[in-house]
Amino acid sequence: MDVILTRAGLVESRHRVHMAVADPAGQLAAWAGAPDLITFIRSAAKPFQALPLVEEGVPEVLGLTEEELAVCCASHGGEPAHLERVRSLLTRGGFTEEDLECGPHPPLNREAARQLAAQGEPPSRIHNNCSGKHGGMLLLARRMGWDPRGYRFRDHPVQQRMMAEVARWTGIPTQRVRTGVDGCGVLCFALPLSALAGAFARFAHAASRDGSGPSVILEAMARHPFQVAGTGRLCTAVMEATDGRVVAKLGAEGVYAGVDRRSGLGFALKVEDGARRACEVALVGLLDRMEMLDGASGHGLAPWRERSVPNTLGEDAATLACVGSLESTGERHVL
Repeated sequence: MDVILTRAGLVESRHRVHMAVADPAGQLAAWAGAPDLITFIRSAAKPFQALPLVEEGVPEVLGLTEEELAVCCASHGGEPAHLERVRSLLTRGGFTEEDLECGPHPPLNREAARQLAAQGEPPSRIHNNCSGKHGGMLLLARRMGWDPRGYRFRDHPVQQRMMAEVARWTGIPTQRVRTGVDGCGVLCFALPLSALAGAFARFAHAASRDGSGPSVILEAMARHPFQVAGTGRLCTAVMEATDGRVVAKLGAEGVYAGVDRRSGLGFALKVEDGARRACEVALVGLLDRMEMLDGASGHGLAPWRERSVPNTLGEDAATLACVGSLESTGERHVL
């Protein structure tokens, strides 16, 4: 499967995409390219990384809201509502922004970045799109009685717990999960796309038990999609368009993953060259081909189905679109 950029009827560039769709048993239902491609899943791991907060009783003990849990799963845009939730998280645990061990970067949301610059303020750690995840890790350390200092390092109990969750839901032993350092400084994990798709399917299957940890996490994301990403972001748009039936999470370098809670199928994709512009179009292409969108939700995601690429005058100059088909254990799903 490819995402192509077409200008004046000519294919100008092409992004190769690998995809996997799997059930809770880890069996492939559909795929494109190399479904067992091993790749760093980056921020697509965040729902699994937030789960220990629920399982260790942090929401009850510290009074966390669903919105605060959602921002723990987020790659947020640094908009005011995101910063408010992260600050609230930190306050609940007796922490300050200085306790965050992620580096600063400008807000991902352009308007938020513009406003920050207009105020003459440099970005701080809380503007990091992963600050909610880091806030959650600090709260986990507090709850478990671990020294929160250095929580981002591989040997810290927080990161060991993160590793255990990834192994638990993917079914891959910890010694076989390749690791690296993520963009925000914590441990990140490399595993087959098929395993990531199966992990999301397994997570959603566990969430069918009301009150379970996975149920709490998925409901927080589904009910508060803005906190997961923000204005003009596809993660938010997918959950809004499907009323939370499809939960999707972006990862850096062209990764997307999630689950259709109606069919119980998890999905994961990787754009081989890491292009962000291609992974968004590819995700909607996958959802279309797997018939995970109904009419209303499909219409709501139209801006990502064939994405316009403007020139410097704001004119539509080129178009991005997903082409090709998914191989399937049943019928071929072709758009």
